[in-house]
Amino acid sequence: MMNRHSHILKQTKTAHRETLKKHLQHRLEAARNQGNDQLIKQLEAEARYLNF
Repeated sequence: MMNRHSHILKQTKTAHRETLKKHLQHRLEAARNQGNDQLIKQLEAEARYLNF
């Protein structure tokens, strides 16, 4: 039972992290398209913080 629970938690953590990464990449692309340098810097800092 614990192994299954641990496996589910690991899968959930991985899925959550991938979703965060996908959304961050989308936001970064939009900021670049808009030429918003301040937002680009903030999003790049967020990516470094999250180790993406």
